[in-house]
Amino acid sequence: MDNVKSYVEEHKDRFVSELVDLLKIPSISADSKFKNEMITTAQAVKTELEKAGCDLVEICDTPGHPVVYGEKIIDKNLPTVLVYGHYDVQPPDPLDLWNSPPFEPVIKETELHPDGAIFARGACDDKGQMYMHVKALEYMTKTNQLPCNVKFMIEGEEEVGSEHLGWFIENNLEKLKNDVILISDTGMIAKDVPSITTGLRGLSYMEVEVTGPNRDLHSGLYGGTVGNPINILTKMIASLTDENNHITIPGFYDNVEELSAEERAKMAEAPYNEEEYKKKLDINDVYGEAGFSTLERGSIRPTLDVNGIWGGYIGEGAKTVLPSKAFAKISMRLVPNQDWKEISELFKKHFESLAPKAVTVKVNTHHGGYAYVTPIDNDAYKAASKAYEKTFGKTPIPQRSGGSIPIVSLFEKALKSKIILMGFGQDTDAIHSPNEHFGIWNYLKGIETIPYFYKNFADSQK
Repeated sequence: MDNVKSYVEEHKDRFVSELVDLLKIPSISADSKFKNEMITTAQAVKTELEKAGCDLVEICDTPGHPVVYGEKIIDKNLPTVLVYGHYDVQPPDPLDLWNSPPFEPVIKETELHPDGAIFARGACDDKGQMYMHVKALEYMTKTNQLPCNVKFMIEGEEEVGSEHLGWFIENNLEKLKNDVILISDTGMIAKDVPSITTGLRGLSYMEVEVTGPNRDLHSGLYGGTVGNPINILTKMIASLTDENNHITIPGFYDNVEELSAEERAKMAEAPYNEEEYKKKLDINDVYGEAGFSTLERGSIRPTLDVNGIWGGYIGEGAKTVLPSKAFAKISMRLVPNQDWKEISELFKKHFESLAPKAVTVKVNTHHGGYAYVTPIDNDAYKAASKAYEKTFGKTPIPQRSGGSIPIVSLFEKALKSKIILMGFGQDTDAIHSPNEHFGIWNYLKGIETIPYFYKNFADSQK
């Protein structure tokens, strides 16, 4: 596979152009108005998998958005790699914070990406990283160097909790049978510091509704006499953490995995500069749970954050209204041994107990998932590490991520396979935020590196 670098160089303009076309389709799974665009994107992925060399590609219906399944089976006696990715993207809001329209991709040079970066919703999460695998397959099939079987499972509901992917897996266990699952939906420390994600946090995503009077009221006539749902909601949320930013929900920490001093010391060896971190985010200081470093807070510790809060009048000018209702979306990132369903129930019980009699509270669970940790002493991890060594010239650092891919733990449970997380994004790529982007260098480096994983893994199974 020593010619992969030259192949990528020869075809890089086409690789970028094809990704740009895919990014133009607003495949927003959370908004039903984009159902047709979701189908269009699934069809586009199907077409590209066929062009790349898959012998069988199907758009598989689910109770929600479809899954695109593809396979290239060259010898049933050889090992099989299952590639997972997703074609759906986050909503682009707030639109006024984008420097260019989110579904009109533009390529711009930046300080971190002098070779250019593609700015568009989904550029890094996950269309760009998913498409690296399609192009890696193209290289291996066009040059007749595919060393094992490969299957693709590209879903359309990751950004809304993969609600129906479990259903799809349970109904297709034989079709999805594999020896290892390969995912690129994570990142690496820096362009010159490759890393492999070895852990993901779990997730519990909640929505709360606080109701006071039966209609909006004049704040002069009624202010001070009835409960203001916004005032009460903010007090309830504020009480969910204490002065040390420790979460106050009873039982929340009962099963939290506590890392040893040796493990924490190993984590601290990863290259990190707190002043640069603050500069990138334009903040004066970091903020989080007392007793833990920034790296630890963002990976091995659970969190609770308000993702959105609304109610009352937010239009231009003034309206002296006392609102009938107030709402918030709240997510909790979880660590190994925390059961997201149990945490959701603990949150619900506690939040309801905080409400004064002046209001009523409704708590709904949107979705969730379990944390995942992959060992670094198995053949698949070693194959990935050697692949990075080949293309980056240095050994990658194992690193736990603060993000969540809720379906990953189900993969191991249902398909009995280990998962390898080979991400090529960076923490500055603004995923889930306005001006999301993906460096062209990173994109092409992923295409160059992935084939070596296949080679190394296939060799290790002989």
